[in-house]
Amino acid sequence: MLISEAFKAYGATLKNIQWSVSDFNDQDELVVSLWDHLFETRGKGTITYVDKVSRWSGFGNDAFRKHLPLEYEENRVVRAVIVKTKKTSVIDAGGSGANLGNTFSIKKDWVGKVIRWDGDNFEIEFKQSNCIRNK
Repeated sequence: MLISEAFKAYGATLKNIQWSVSDFNDQDELVVSLWDHLFETRGKGTITYVDKVSRWSGFGNDAFRKHLPLEYEENRVVRAVIVKTKKTSVIDAGGSGANLGNTFSIKKDWVGKVIRWDGDNFEIEFKQSNCIRNK
């Protein structure tokens, strides 16, 4: 699956497939590409993405820094495009992931919320939609 196809599966279109990593879909949910190796399993039924925006730079980072606070402050839904690479050390060092031969997948049954945002560090907690109770 291409990154553009992964975003389209959630109803979102990337502004630029070379550097965009986030955008909103037609339901005002944030669709974001997240590195597979930065997910942590913390509790039963949840998986948490942990990262910081200062780890990397570039045009995609600028837009992401604008999108993330909106999600956090307004408690909006986040959808994950999961990016896998064999060169995790490049990513961890803040290098560009654009030409690493990445693969992309989605988890349509995952519903995420930004649970931590301090202007740099952030965490997005995902639960399977069938595990979320309707209130």
